[in-house]
Amino acid sequence: MAPLTLSTVDRLDRPSTYYSGRKKRKYGRDQPDDRDGADKQPEEDELLKDATTLYVGNLSFYTTEEQIHELFSKCGEIKRLIMGLDRYQKTPCGFCFVEYYTHQDALDCMKYIGGTKLDERVIRTDLDAGFQDGRQFGRGKSGGQVRDEYRDEFDPGRGGYGRAIDAERKKEEEEYGSGR
Repeated sequence: MAPLTLSTVDRLDRPSTYYSGRKKRKYGRDQPDDRDGADKQPEEDELLKDATTLYVGNLSFYTTEEQIHELFSKCGEIKRLIMGLDRYQKTPCGFCFVEYYTHQDALDCMKYIGGTKLDERVIRTDLDAGFQDGRQFGRGKSGGQVRDEYRDEFDPGRGGYGRAIDAERKKEEEEYGSGR
C-alpha cells in the first residue's frame, strides 16, 4: 500500500465559503447532507470540477463594476458579472460573482488575483458552483451581508461601523441625550 502524502498547497478548486455555508444552513451543522449519512465532498468536488464562476468577497462598498471588470478581465474573457446588492436599498454590499467562459480562466483568476488589493481592500476569490437568481442579494437582516451587521470596528470601505452596532450606539446616544 502506498503511503499517504499530504500536500502543503491549498487546493484552488475548493467550494466557496458562501456555497459551503448555504449547505450547513440547509441541513444543520451536525446533520449529514443526506439521509444515509454519505459524505458530500465528492458531489461538491464534481460541481466545482468544471466551475466557471467565482465568488469575490471583501469588496469595498464603493468598488464599481468597471473596476472589477478591468481587473478580472486580465485573466480571461468575462461572460457575466453580477454585483452583490443590499436587498432593500439595491446598493453594492461588498461581494460579486464573476463568470468566465472557461474553467481554466477561473482558476487563473484565483491564482493571480485572489488575495490582491482592490480599492485598498484585500479581496478573496473562491470557486462557486454557479450563480442562481436571488444570490445577488445580501443575507443579513438589514439586507446587506451578515458580517457587516455585527462588525464593531470602523471600516470606511465597508460603510463605517456595523449596522447593528451603529443602531445600538445611536439608541444609547438618544437615551443619554434625552436623560439630561
